[in-house]
Parts: sequence; C-alpha cells; structure tokens
Amino acid sequence: MVRGYFITVEGTDGAGKTTQIKLIEDYLKSKNKSVVVTREPGGTNIGEKIRDILLDSQNSEMGIITEMLLYASARAQLVSEVIRPAIEEGKVVICDRFVDSSYVYQGFGRGIDLKIITDVNRVALDGLLPDITLFFDINPVDALRRRSNSSELDRIEKEKMDFHKRVYNGYKKLAMLYSDRINCIDSNRSVEEIFVDVKACIDELMDL
Repeated sequence: MVRGYFITVEGTDGAGKTTQIKLIEDYLKSKNKSVVVTREPGGTNIGEKIRDILLDSQNSEMGIITEMLLYASARAQLVSEVIRPAIEEGKVVICDRFVDSSYVYQGFGRGIDLKIITDVNRVALDGLLPDITLFFDINPVDALRRRSNSSELDRIEKEKMDFHKRVYNGYKKLAMLYSDRINCIDSNRSVEEIFVDVKACIDELMDL
C-alpha cells in the first residue's frame, strides 16, 4: 500500500489554524483523499485527558518539566494510536500542532534546553516527522486579541505577552532552520487569500 502524507499545522493561538485545517480537509476530500484530522495535545482518549490537565487554568503550579513530559506523553500516544496507522493505510493526516509546538512553547517560551526536548521527543516520535508543516504567521498581540474575543482563555493562553512573543520568535527561528519543511503563511489576510498559499503548498507536496 502507498504511504500516506503527514501534514502539521502550527502557529500561536488565534492564528486561524482551525479555519484553514477545515479548508484543507474539504479540499483533499474533493480530490478523493482519505483524511484524518487530529490535534495536540489530544486526539486519543488518553491524550484528551492529558489535554484537560495541561490546559486547565487552575493548574498554575505545574512545573515546566512536568508540562514538557505531559505533552510528549500525549504525542507518543497519538503517534502510535492514530497517526502512524493512518499514514501506513495511505491516508492523509492533518495534525493541529505537533513537535514544533514543544520546541517553541517549552523551549523558547519556558527556557528548557532544546536538546532535552529533542531527546524526550525522539522516544515519543519513534522516527515520525511531518512531510510538511504550515506555520500561520501572525503577530502574537493580534493573534491573542482574536483568541480572547472568542472564548475563555486556557492556562497557556493566560501567560504574559512576553511569553507569547518568545513563542512567536521561536516559530520564526524554526522556520528559518527548517525551511525545507516549514512553510510560512502570512495570516494577516483574508481566509480566502491565506488558503491560496496553503493550497499551493499542498498541491506541491502531493502533486495535485
């Protein structure tokens, strides 16, 4: 059986990921592709329980190493239970966040050594990496303003703006380091304009 594709979507909260993921899903289905959409942390029964712990705003005492390990644990479960089997079945997996989020949030944001994050996630990923990553690039101030207008903020979203700026700068650095995999998408535009660029990336990856 032909191997499927693994697409990850990254960006600060409020960058418009959810809307674009739905558009990608609909587009690929129109091309008769079998699509699996999932998210991090979460995507499995175990992962969703870990997600509740991670994002609960009452868990303000959570240590940064605990946080990193919980994200990696949810990721390991998602890879083994959902992502790898789907790819092996020839499906296209679209994941809202993946390992890049650990690098930017726990690494650049929290200050954990990137080598530690790499070592921990080497086990969690079991050799799996995205075929392509779409980074939706928007100023974190604008992104969080969008997010705060839509619903109650979770534990991560409630962090100070300096934290969110470090996360954003981390994304920009990763995009430069891994420009062969990470595609920067300007999100300061209309949904339709953004999707033109997204579609071009998908078409190139899959020869559509």
